[in-house]
Amino acid sequence: MKTISLHDAVAIIPDGASLMIGGFMGVGTPEAVIDEILRQKKSHLTVIANDTASPGIGIGKLVTARLLSKVIVSHIGLNPETQQQMMAGDLQVDLVPQGTLVERIRAGGCGLGGILTPTGIGTVVEEGKSKITVNGREYLLEVALRADFALIHAFLADYIGNLAYALTARNFNPLMALATDTVIANADNIVPVGVVAPDHVVTPAPVVDYLIAKA
Repeated sequence: MKTISLHDAVAIIPDGASLMIGGFMGVGTPEAVIDEILRQKKSHLTVIANDTASPGIGIGKLVTARLLSKVIVSHIGLNPETQQQMMAGDLQVDLVPQGTLVERIRAGGCGLGGILTPTGIGTVVEEGKSKITVNGREYLLEVALRADFALIHAFLADYIGNLAYALTARNFNPLMALATDTVIANADNIVPVGVVAPDHVVTPAPVVDYLIAKA
């Protein structure tokens, strides 16, 4: 794990990269990293997340700035700008049921090829997907999801990169940290080793590639 400045952390993300971004309607999203992506004008990004938040919040800022080419999310209902760009053909939106989305991310982190789920059987969700019958019941094969980078927000990090989360801000962050090639973590507080009790560590240091230094 390397400690790195906010500027340098975002600088390693190329245009066209795929990003997993933690958060649920902006809660648990690394806002400082989002703002630096805006400042550096990274573009043509693919974002995998629970949602696109709202205009002016979290991933919604990237939508407004038109820095995204594709999103894979469970809903866009609270971001009219995402909806408008989708209908205009300016942004590709793949809507995935929330449980299926999180399981596809988990599968990506565990080295699995995908998951079997009955969700979507008999609906438009099944179009173009393989069906597998197990014990007389049909399931859809949903492929695993991985990305180039995970942008993770934690409440606590210690000096070697162990991460702990605060309440519901934990949400997608731990699973996304396992399902990407490079993990960039931003923490509210960075503390000496030992302050975070071992049984409170959720994302262990070996998973984290870069920890953003406090300014």
